[in-house]
Amino acid sequence: MAAQSLAPQARRGIAIATAGVLTRPSWAQVARRRQIIAQRTTTLGHSVNARSFSSSQQVRGPITEEEKEILQSEREIDEVDVCIVGGGPAGLAAAIRLKQLDNESGSGELRVIVLEKAADMGSHTVSGAVIEPKALNELLPDWLDSPPDSLTPVKSEKMRFLLGKYALPLPEPPQMHNEGNYVVSLNQVVKWLAEKAEEIGVEIYPGFSVSELVYDQNGAVKGIATNDMGVSREGKPKGSFERGMEFHARVTMLAEGCHGSLSKQAMAKFDLRKDCDPQTYGLGIKEIWEVPKEKFNPGFVTHTMGYPLTSSVYGGGFMYHFGDGLVAVGLVIGLDYKNPWVSPYQEFQKMKHHPYYAETLKGGKCISYAARALNEGGLQSVPKLTFPGGALIGCSAGFLNVPKIKGTHTAMKSGMLAAEAAFEEITNVYAQAEQDGIEPACEPLDIIKYEQLYKDSWIYKELHEIRNVRPSFQNPLQLIGGMAWSGLDTYIFKGRVPFTFHHKTTDAALTEDASKHKKIDYPKPDGILSFDILTSVSRTGTNHDEDEPCHLRVPAQDLEKHTAISYPKYKGIENRFCPAGVYEYIEDATKDEGVRFQINSQNCIHCKTCDIKVPSQDIDWTVPEGGDGPKYYMT
Repeated sequence: MAAQSLAPQARRGIAIATAGVLTRPSWAQVARRRQIIAQRTTTLGHSVNARSFSSSQQVRGPITEEEKEILQSEREIDEVDVCIVGGGPAGLAAAIRLKQLDNESGSGELRVIVLEKAADMGSHTVSGAVIEPKALNELLPDWLDSPPDSLTPVKSEKMRFLLGKYALPLPEPPQMHNEGNYVVSLNQVVKWLAEKAEEIGVEIYPGFSVSELVYDQNGAVKGIATNDMGVSREGKPKGSFERGMEFHARVTMLAEGCHGSLSKQAMAKFDLRKDCDPQTYGLGIKEIWEVPKEKFNPGFVTHTMGYPLTSSVYGGGFMYHFGDGLVAVGLVIGLDYKNPWVSPYQEFQKMKHHPYYAETLKGGKCISYAARALNEGGLQSVPKLTFPGGALIGCSAGFLNVPKIKGTHTAMKSGMLAAEAAFEEITNVYAQAEQDGIEPACEPLDIIKYEQLYKDSWIYKELHEIRNVRPSFQNPLQLIGGMAWSGLDTYIFKGRVPFTFHHKTTDAALTEDASKHKKIDYPKPDGILSFDILTSVSRTGTNHDEDEPCHLRVPAQDLEKHTAISYPKYKGIENRFCPAGVYEYIEDATKDEGVRFQINSQNCIHCKTCDIKVPSQDIDWTVPEGGDGPKYYMT
C-alpha cells in the first residue's frame, strides 16, 4: 500500500520550521522496513513456524558498550497532528472522519497517520463477522456503490440449542436479528477501509509495531515510539538493526483492539479503570471453509448454544455462509471459566462433529484458521476513555454488544466520535496560533469532549440496554439462570430495570485449582472435520523471525519460577487456553516440578489470551517486530 507524500507541508499559511532532529520517515526507511518484513513472510498455508520443539524465550547475554550505544542511539522524530495506533475498523474510521472534517473545512492539511503492526492491512484482523452497517452508513453514505469483497447480505437465520445429537430451535433475542446486516470477511473490510482512508489523505504505515508511549515533562502522552528491528534473541543489535522512530502528536489514539499492550500501559498510568468493573473476555476461534455447492446457502446465519460446552462455561457457536462458497464456522468461549482443564481449541474441534455443523462441513475444505480475544464486559467495564494527550477507541476500550455478538459498528462509531472531538481541539489550536501569528507547538491536547459524545451516542444507549445480559450468567444456576434472565431482559425489560449487575473480578482470578475438577480427555482429531493445533497454526501464515527477542515476557525471564507458581495448581493451563501451541510443559526429571515450561513464541497468533487468563498474571504480551505474526486470509 503506497505511503502518502512525505514532503514538508505548509499549514494554514504558516511556514513550518523543521528542527534538526525532526524528520519525516524517509522512503528508504519505509522501503527497508517493508523489505525486512517481506523476507520473513511465508506463503499462506506453508508456515514453517508451527512448532513444538524450540523455545524462543529471550536470553540476554553480555552487551558491549558499542552495542549499548547502538541500541540507545537517538530516534528519528516526526511530528503529526494525530497518530492512530492500530489499523482496524476503529482506527481507520477515526482517520477517515478526521480527514473528512479537515477537507470539509477547506484546509486539508492535517497530518493523520495510522501505524499498523501487521505486514499488510487486515492481516491481523479477526471477527465472525456479521456487521451492522449503522456506522458505515454514517461514515461513508455511498459505501455500497463500491463495497468490500465478499460482502453478502443476510438472507436467513436460525438459533439452535445443541443437546446430544439434536439441534433444538431457540427464539432469537431481538438484538440478534440480522435483517439489513451483512456477512463479511473483516480483514477484507479493513483493506477496503484503508484504501478509502488513503484516497482522502491519511498516511498509512503497515509493518510498524508500536512499543512505547512517549510522555512530555508534565506526564502527558506526546506520542509513541515504534519497535526497534534487527535485535537478536540475546538483545544485541544485528547487522540489520534499525532504530525505532518517535511520532509526536497533538492527539494519540489507541486503536489496538482487545487488550492492547499500549492500552494496558495507559490504563495503568492514568488509572483509567478506577471507576469501572474489571473487564471480562471471550476467546473467539474460527475457521473458513470452502464447502460443496449443494451445501452452500448464501447469506445464511446461525448461532448455537449448548454442546460442546457444559452449563458452567459461557459461550456459543456460529456458522455464516458468504462470498463464493465460503463458510465461517467458529466458537466463542467466555474466559471466566473456572475449570483449568478446559481447552477452548479442543471444544471448538468437538463442536464441528455435531451433526448440525458436520452436515455442512463434510466434503468441504478448511482453508484458514484464526483466534482472537474479545471484550465481553459491556457498559460496566468501559474505562475512562481519555487521558492527557490521547484516547482509547474501539476494542481498546471495549464496546462489544454481547447479545448482538457485534462490535465493529460500535468500534467504528467510537473512532468517529473521538475524531470529532480531536478535530475541534486541533482546529482551535491552529486558529489561535494564526491569530497570534505564530507556529503552534506540537503539544498534547486533551479531548475530554469525546467522553461526553460517547455518552450522548447510540453506542451508550445500546450498551446500557443490554448491560445485564452477560453478567447474568455468573449466577448459581449458570446457563439456565442466564438464559432465563436474558430472555426477560431482552424481550420485556429491555434494560429498563433500576439496577445493574456487576463483574466482580478478573477472568484470571476466577480460575480454580485443577484438583477441584475432573481432567477432560478430548478426542483425537480425525483430520477431516477436526485438526491438531499445529495444522491449524500452519493455516494462519504466522511468521516471526527466529532470532528476535521473545515478545511473551515472563518477569526476569524466569520460566522455572513461573512453573513453580503455576504448574502445581493448574497442571498446564497455559497449553490448554492457548489456541496456537505457544506454551508447553515438557516432562523433565531434572526440574523440581518434573516439567520444563517452554514458550514457542514463533507460533503466537496475537490473540492475547495468555495475558488475560494466566492465573499467575506473570505473562506480558508485548509487540514483536513490525510485520511479524499471522497473515490471516478471509477472516
